Amino acid sequence: QVQLVESGGGLAHLGGSLRLSCEASGSGFSLLHMAWYRQRPGKERELLAINVRGGQTDYIDSVKGRFTMSRDNTKHTVSLQMNSLKPEDTAVYYCNAKSVQLDTEYWGQGTQVTVSS
Repeated sequence: QVQLVESGGGLAHLGGSLRLSCEASGSGFSLLHMAWYRQRPGKERELLAINVRGGQTDYIDSVKGRFTMSRDNTKHTVSLQMNSLKPEDTAVYYCNAKSVQLDTEYWGQGTQVTVSS
């Protein structure tokens, strides 16, 4: 069983920065695929970045070069450093973990990010 707790959301201005953190409890963290998602107002939840078992991290084009996902398998945490924020980044951001062996996904509660112009 995995539980995810997110923190770090809040208000930022155009061009500002925020760092989101996700702490995971439970065993087998190093075997999980970890990802960040967001859901913008009126939009479907979308994948932003995914890291496969601490290997390569892939980003969608809209955040590539601005957002950086970090993973610490020792501390069982993942972070999302968000720079050069735009109003279009306003969304609820979710931490996600997937166990391929169990075909099970886990979600954090979400944290609100609001970017003003």
